[in-house]
Amino acid sequence: MMLHVEGLHSYYGRAHILADVTLEAREGEVLALLGRNGAGKSTTLKSVIGLVRPSAGAITFAGARIEGLSPFRIARLGLGFVPEDRRIFTDLSVMENLEVGRQAPRGGAPTWTPDRLFELFPNLGRMRDRPGGRMSGGEQQMLTIARTLMGNPRCVLLDEPSEGLAPLIVEQMAKTIRTLKAEGLSVVLSEQNLHFSAMVADRAVIIEKGRVRFTGTMDELRADEQARTQYLSV
Repeated sequence: MMLHVEGLHSYYGRAHILADVTLEAREGEVLALLGRNGAGKSTTLKSVIGLVRPSAGAITFAGARIEGLSPFRIARLGLGFVPEDRRIFTDLSVMENLEVGRQAPRGGAPTWTPDRLFELFPNLGRMRDRPGGRMSGGEQQMLTIARTLMGNPRCVLLDEPSEGLAPLIVEQMAKTIRTLKAEGLSVVLSEQNLHFSAMVADRAVIIEKGRVRFTGTMDELRADEQARTQYLSV
């Protein structure tokens, strides 16, 4: 088991956002965290990476308890996070953004270099000196993922990776996630897009109003029309 979350409760002020969330991501698999906008998906990822401090629950990553740790300490353990709003350094070039994310190689994880990342994201390789602020939304999303991979993580949390992207870029993003899985990474992605999730994920967890409503394989979700209609339909 790469990541295990048990009985997670998180608040924003007095608002109880997550209630008893339990999920697990196995080594080398893609887990899709599905739900409507505002269901609690992003808060779950932020609670795991330490940007939101859980009020209760246990989070175990690669055998170590991490709830309560600062985000930078969690990242140093090999858990990567790609935020929904990208947060690239707009004044820095592609190469400089990648250098910001660099960490030493770690056991049990693939080692990424700029050249390897440019094979994964050929568009970035053609704009190595371009400032992040002069890139399209899809290119910025690729750069954010590449910067995270420079940390040589064992597991990556992706927050809404397909949101707002053109269909061609979405297809490229799906190919990227499948490549990461083939490299042995665990991937947990927060998504509203069921079609995108079905292209890449092995299993799914549905969250509605901060609670887990479904856990199963993607095949089981495809067969469960009631769950899709009740928790995912707009």
